[in-house]
Amino acid sequence: MNVGAMNQEEKIKYLTTKSVPGLVCQMAIPTIISMLVTSFYNMADTYFVGMIDTNATAAVGVVFSVMALIQACGFFFGHGSGNYISRKLGAGEYEEANSMAANGFFCAFFTGIIVAILGLVFLEPLSILLGATSDFLESTKQYLGIILIGSPFMMSQFVLNNQLRFQGSASFAMIGIVTGAVINIVLDPILMFGLHMGVAGAAAATVISQIISFFILWFMSRKGGNIKVHLKNFHPTFYFFREIFRGGFPSLCRQGLGSLATLCMNRSAGLFAGDYTVQAIAAMSVVTRISMFASSALIGFGQGFQPVCGINYGAKKYDRVKEAYWFCVKVAFIALLIISALGLIFAKPLVTLFRKDDLDVIHIGTSALRFQCFVFPLNAWTVLCTMYLQSIGKAMKASIVSASRQGLFFLPLIWILPFFFGLTGVEITQMIADICSFVLSVPLGISVLKEMKKMEQM
Repeated sequence: MNVGAMNQEEKIKYLTTKSVPGLVCQMAIPTIISMLVTSFYNMADTYFVGMIDTNATAAVGVVFSVMALIQACGFFFGHGSGNYISRKLGAGEYEEANSMAANGFFCAFFTGIIVAILGLVFLEPLSILLGATSDFLESTKQYLGIILIGSPFMMSQFVLNNQLRFQGSASFAMIGIVTGAVINIVLDPILMFGLHMGVAGAAAATVISQIISFFILWFMSRKGGNIKVHLKNFHPTFYFFREIFRGGFPSLCRQGLGSLATLCMNRSAGLFAGDYTVQAIAAMSVVTRISMFASSALIGFGQGFQPVCGINYGAKKYDRVKEAYWFCVKVAFIALLIISALGLIFAKPLVTLFRKDDLDVIHIGTSALRFQCFVFPLNAWTVLCTMYLQSIGKAMKASIVSASRQGLFFLPLIWILPFFFGLTGVEITQMIADICSFVLSVPLGISVLKEMKKMEQM
């Protein structure tokens, strides 16, 4: 059944009455496909860039933190507005949902313009800050400069994607994301090798595809019973900013700290790799992309859970919220257990796929990937706990859990562990951070589930 084509009243009735496991799967399939395809084209970038040389791979690796920051801002406005929209739709307050959609979108677009201007003005110092050395500074500046030009469209398309998703129109969101990803993959070899643009071609392919994705999502948001974004509904009041902050700050923590963590990891790898600085940065860049691909299925599954959670919470159907949460945790844990086993077995061939001519990159990357695979199943609880807390408006607890993995634990550990274990310390940091964040998230998640049980009995 095409939920996106329903009017708002039909959509809310469907999302609050259909069997929970089937509903979550229906919502999750398009988001899983979207996340996997998006991750795949990120890996395709790394693969094609790896065909140039190790310096180009390192350049893309250091710029990745800026791309993650752009995504973080997009998710901040997209999740912040989307969570609010889903709760208001569940409560039947459609005018409030319409106003929030416009505020989330236009705030993101204007923020993207500011990021582009500041980034281009300070292009070289920013490239150095990200970890670029003299060996690949020019490649970094080429790639980063083009990415920054597209940041307003990249940021606001994340908002459109998430707003569609939180309304239950995940299939519409999928069309925009997947189309852009496929175009990116097609353009990469054409621009990089056919037109001899090199690393600049990879950046241009990304920006062009993201702009096309933006316009497709804009068109999809105007179909069926979806909320249509209008400038006349843009009212940048303190109330809407506060609600965006409450709903989006956990995502900003997760994605923004992920960007900062990548930056610190690159600098730490450079400091403790000795004569293998470029190889270490390139290796960790490859591992980051592979790990993101594996995580994307989990995040996509969680994104299918969020509209079910938010709309049913708004409708005060707490038993359905709890049922959806436990269903997702169980399914995600089993899936991640299988993915981790495959990652441990095939770690070396996976890394070799991206840099088959550099044995140092392969050696460093294989070790780092295997360390991460050991604890990867724990993310089933940590990630879904964050999304659950975020969707029901528990901003503080959601932010703590979201910030823990890449912020509270990863950032101090990435500087402490290498002092004792050298480059191995860099490789094991994410594994230790994942264990710590899991331990922290369990009592926070359980406490809110107990609160909801009391609310259910009232």
